[in-house]
Amino acid sequence: MITKRIIPCLDVRDGKVVKGVNFTGLKEISSPVELAKIYSESGADELVFYDITASSDGRKIFTDILCETAKNVFIPLTVGGGINTLDDFDRVLKCGADKVSVNSGAIKNPELIEKAAKLYGNQCVVLSVDIKRVNGEFKVFAKGGRENTGINAIEWIKRGVDFGAGEIVVNSIDTDGVKNGFDIPMLKAVCDAVNVPVIASGGAGKVGDFITLFKTLPKVDAGLAASVFHFGEIKIKDLKEEMRKNGICARI
Repeated sequence: MITKRIIPCLDVRDGKVVKGVNFTGLKEISSPVELAKIYSESGADELVFYDITASSDGRKIFTDILCETAKNVFIPLTVGGGINTLDDFDRVLKCGADKVSVNSGAIKNPELIEKAAKLYGNQCVVLSVDIKRVNGEFKVFAKGGRENTGINAIEWIKRGVDFGAGEIVVNSIDTDGVKNGFDIPMLKAVCDAVNVPVIASGGAGKVGDFITLFKTLPKVDAGLAASVFHFGEIKIKDLKEEMRKNGICARI
């Protein structure tokens, strides 16, 4: 049985971790370095670091904060935000990232996925997709959920995997920060379309939401969340113990 991963997410703006609802109303929470330390020591399987305004601001990721965060993390670290070129991949990997997440940069230049996969390996390339329902269809949004690309999300994800993405992060804008559970229909559509690891993001509010996710969609490899971990509403240790009680394999 494949071990399911629990992944806290650090959405970073101007050097501080922030969180909002439906990708808006962002509020500062804490230092990414301090939170990274806590998660690395408290049982998280991996950590995601997103510089959430790098793409919309048209700048490169803050490497000084990233380097300091990476120094304090002893679990796999995925980094995204403003990744537009192979040089960007190289820079964040040299800062200590294990995997690189591409989103808006890949939409602008899909060949970036293919080139990065060939250079660094498929396992290093994570395609992160911000998805929202528009007239009943799953559409891809860019620039931190600010811009509707009009692209069909499922078709885009299939293309990304064909290009070489080794992992997919599905960010549901509809459920982000709402805490009513993961977007099961959206995630099922993605799991049915591809055969690479799928990470569910957006909507976790309680331990039971993770249990429902993994039991309903066994093909989902990991659950990613932010505010419920940041504010101590869910302790990772407690979550994993409950997963084990429900027959879901977790690293304790």
